[in-house]
Amino acid sequence: MVTKTTDRYNKMKELRTDLVRFMMSYKFALEEINTKINILKEEFQYVHDYNPIEHVKSRVKSPESLINKLQRKGLEISIDSIQQNIRDIAGVRITCSFVSDIYEIKNMLESQKDIRVLECRDYIQNPKPNGYQSLHLIVEIPIFMSDREELVPVEIQIRTIAMDFWASLEHKIYYKYNKDIPQRIVNELKEAADTAARLDRKMETIHHEMIQLKELAREEESDLRSPFQNETLQLILKNKFNQT
Repeated sequence: MVTKTTDRYNKMKELRTDLVRFMMSYKFALEEINTKINILKEEFQYVHDYNPIEHVKSRVKSPESLINKLQRKGLEISIDSIQQNIRDIAGVRITCSFVSDIYEIKNMLESQKDIRVLECRDYIQNPKPNGYQSLHLIVEIPIFMSDREELVPVEIQIRTIAMDFWASLEHKIYYKYNKDIPQRIVNELKEAADTAARLDRKMETIHHEMIQLKELAREEESDLRSPFQNETLQLILKNKFNQT
């Protein structure tokens, strides 16, 4: 009896240790991705004098959440089963101002040599029937542990502020009604999603117009400055020659 209890205790202890170590790799993967995002954000700000990223949120699913997901899918409850069947254990959500920023960030992430894109789901070009819009990437990133290298999948969601606002409220409403939403509210949510999409398109248009106006102002300022600069240079040269 003591031996069986001891064996069970040792197995549970071993499982807990393996699970903690397993989850740590996803925590480290998030840290790697967040570091890359921060570097890209600062570089973009320096080069283009503009920051396309408004907010970044990240999370690692809890062990309880993973087990519940396996149970809902009728899958075996084990670390191997988690690793093979759940790809959003680690997740990052990037919120942007404009739709064009979403694809700019996507391209920057894809250009990283140590990031491999496993899957891309574009719910902006092809929104879900309920109106949901976002760009989802499943990427794989190497994590270097003390005794091994692991390739860890991370889900990255990229969306505008309007998309994120709609998705957050839609999620809260679904849980309030226990996922049994009256059709009238479903229709209103879809209409709200369409309104948010129109707002994104309108703000994108205004954004591009402001960029064009800014470039035009720079060109006009440069044209006005050039004659003055030429006259100043000629005056300096004339004074120098007169002194000699």
